[in-house]
Amino acid sequence: MVGEIKKEEYIYYHCSGHKGKCPEPYVREEVLEKHFSDVIKKLHFPPEVLSWIKDALLCSNEDTQRFHQEAITKLQAEYQKLESRIHTMYVDKLDGKILGDFFDSMSAKWRAKQSEILQAIQTHQNANQNYIVEGIKLLELAQNAYKLFIQQDPTQKRRLLNFLVSNSYWAGKTLRVELKKPFDLLMKLSELTEQEIRLGMLKKQHFENWLPDADSNHGPSD
Repeated sequence: MVGEIKKEEYIYYHCSGHKGKCPEPYVREEVLEKHFSDVIKKLHFPPEVLSWIKDALLCSNEDTQRFHQEAITKLQAEYQKLESRIHTMYVDKLDGKILGDFFDSMSAKWRAKQSEILQAIQTHQNANQNYIVEGIKLLELAQNAYKLFIQQDPTQKRRLLNFLVSNSYWAGKTLRVELKKPFDLLMKLSELTEQEIRLGMLKKQHFENWLPDADSNHGPSD
């Protein structure tokens, strides 16, 4: 859809006609904004549910931290094992038990392996630090998205929509929106919350496993 100014004041959107003549009538910018704001508003959670989701994030983070720390410990042990091999071989070289060329070849191979191990350790350390921080940031953004959207100017609204929305469709005066990950998951959780509130079935245990399995958050091991 493309925008067009009418009467030097109002902005109307209409089909670009890229795929041929479109039967959809022009629609005011304010109407589209209202439909988008209604969608974004659904990302907001009651305070009680928001607290449960953060608890789930923290529990998931504990499992993730444990995974990465165990991997780091294993990699550090492997690094020290290679270091001991290099030291022992160096002593053998000094004692004339092995040739210098053989020492140079094997030590170069093991040093390269140590370099790979250090990179793997750094990857686990970064994942360990960033997982919970990024999760909380995304959760807070989703929680405040509606308030941000209605307060922003058109340029900022478009920027926010580009961040949240994967695709959208306007037809028959109805807007269909596909959200990007993980906001699509949060939307499903919001719908579950609304349904359970209506049925009087809202319980914390329904949200304890809302995150993907811990393994899906793990980076590559060694």
